[in-house]
Amino acid sequence: MTPSGTERPQNPFPVVNSGLPLAAPFDWLRRGAADLRACGMASLFYGLCFAATGLLLLLALRHAVQLVTAVTTGFMLVGPFFAIGLYELSRRRETGEALALAPTLAVWRRNLAAIGIYSLILIVLYLLWARASLVMFALFYQGGMPSMESFMAQILKFDNIEFLVAYVLVGALFAGLVFAFSVVSIPMMLDRNQDTVTAMLASFLALVRNLPMMLLWAVLIVLLTAIGIATAFIGLIVTMPLVGHATWHAYRALIAPRESA
Repeated sequence: MTPSGTERPQNPFPVVNSGLPLAAPFDWLRRGAADLRACGMASLFYGLCFAATGLLLLLALRHAVQLVTAVTTGFMLVGPFFAIGLYELSRRRETGEALALAPTLAVWRRNLAAIGIYSLILIVLYLLWARASLVMFALFYQGGMPSMESFMAQILKFDNIEFLVAYVLVGALFAGLVFAFSVVSIPMMLDRNQDTVTAMLASFLALVRNLPMMLLWAVLIVLLTAIGIATAFIGLIVTMPLVGHATWHAYRALIAPRESA
């Protein structure tokens, strides 16, 4: 209730588009690349943060391979939250506002309650994944805890195939769950001041109504993230801003304008 006694107007449930072409993710990436070029260092700042975080964690945990794998693969779980500044940059370019870094650093305050709840959900899932990763090592990895060099050698040779299959399946379960409920969640909370539950449900509907195309989008995100990690995290300087900007355009394509709701 507002002070005057009238009810506060609520955002209607968004209209989720369906039937988008299979090639739509490539258009999002093209538009995201245009945003990246236009925003320049403001975008690359976030990429540098991703890369620096990955490198610091790798150095800190280099003697605990089981922790390194959990942390690095966890990029795809917490990425949607840390890319919020990139969504704001794309929004500002769309509306013709200044493409400055400073206004994007605390943009989460615009819808603090909803984004805060969503970030807590991501943190819980991330911690569950870290624990599951350790369990996978304990149950399926043969030969004791390896060094980083021996672990990478075994991965490239496809040794310990039981471990690889189990790790990929469990990791895919966590990543798929996060992807299903985060496709457009934070851009919607940022743009429409939407509540957490509605934004997550809209993301799930967007996935279900455009399943083949969204699976392609998920594959492209995994590929770009893997490229960034495989280049000693340096590639994340570019791939993460590219995915972040493209996600904003995915939101615009999947969710109808407010007037249609």
